[in-house]
Amino acid sequence: MKIAFVSPRLHERGSVGGAETLLWNMARDAAALGHEVVFLTTCALDHISWKNALPEGRADRDGIEVHRFRVDPRDEGQLARFQIDITRGARLSPAQQLSWISNTANSSWLVEWLRAAAPSIDRVVAGPYLFGLTWNVCRALPDKTLLVPCFHDEGYARQGVLLDAYRKARGFLFNTDPERELAHSLMPGLSPRVESVVAMGIEPFEADKRAFAARTGIAAPYVIYSGRREDGKGTPVLVDFLDCFRRRTGRDVHLVMTGSGQVQIPPSLASAFHDLGFVSEQAKREAMAGAAAFVHPSLNESLSIVLLEAWLARTPALVHSRGRVLRWQCESSCGGLWFTDYPEFEEALLRLLDDAPLNAVLGAQGRRYVLERYSPAAVRARLAAALEV
Repeated sequence: MKIAFVSPRLHERGSVGGAETLLWNMARDAAALGHEVVFLTTCALDHISWKNALPEGRADRDGIEVHRFRVDPRDEGQLARFQIDITRGARLSPAQQLSWISNTANSSWLVEWLRAAAPSIDRVVAGPYLFGLTWNVCRALPDKTLLVPCFHDEGYARQGVLLDAYRKARGFLFNTDPERELAHSLMPGLSPRVESVVAMGIEPFEADKRAFAARTGIAAPYVIYSGRREDGKGTPVLVDFLDCFRRRTGRDVHLVMTGSGQVQIPPSLASAFHDLGFVSEQAKREAMAGAAAFVHPSLNESLSIVLLEAWLARTPALVHSRGRVLRWQCESSCGGLWFTDYPEFEEALLRLLDDAPLNAVLGAQGRRYVLERYSPAAVRARLAAALEV
């Protein structure tokens, strides 16, 4: 088959994001399965400004034909007002919802290219759900579109204009069972032709747990977080809780972060905070391997790829209990602990620091879970089956 993958951004250095990583890896898997693949994306790198930072046109990457298109002009002020209303739980009228989604990331040029190419395309795989580009692609070719929604339990996912269009899609490629359950709660009676939990394959690796300390000189025990630093990911909670932990327990535990975004560090934590920014994959894996825990306090995820990577590095997880998917990942793997409030965070972190056998068992169980459920071969088989329906 000929399959067009659509993502608002193509995952590159400077445009980190789980959905971009997921869609690109799915495209590579589809090509490995023998399908003809094209990847359609925009010229944007930044997910806040959506400025056209890269040139339009066609390029080849890893043997896949990539087409970049301009992002449509947007009214950022109007978008911001509606975003605030949605996050506060306000009910937008249908007209307001249309105005909101029209001012998210869109590319009318991409959609028109896809319409023109539609006779030769068998499937369209598009995501994530909350952008106008995905919505417009699904409306243009619903019978061919498999949506990779990356649904979160949030106000954006309850906007009727989105759900009305997504109900008509050919099918859904979910990341986890909780995400599929959320989709059915958002769209009661949903009965697509295709409904599969596919997720993303992770190549196994080995990482020396001593390498990070040897390279950086950081000898103190530390916890690590990788990804975007923002309120939605819970990073302010992590900073506050670890700062409180150090002051209450007197333990010299450090915080290491990789990825992008600003983070406000109190003076009392400054000497124990290490912002590595963007690092190589091997450096990230070694940093994960040396950590006492990978802490992920986000409440809204459809699948945490970095959590899977941390488990491959044999590092246990510590997640927020209200993050349904993250807790499900820990429960399914027996690879981590979770907390609801600061007292539980302190108790869990002390156990991970002081109970070496428990730490090792949780890390080993997490690694075994990833090798079995998220191996490239297992994910590729699930993708192959979904594409053929």
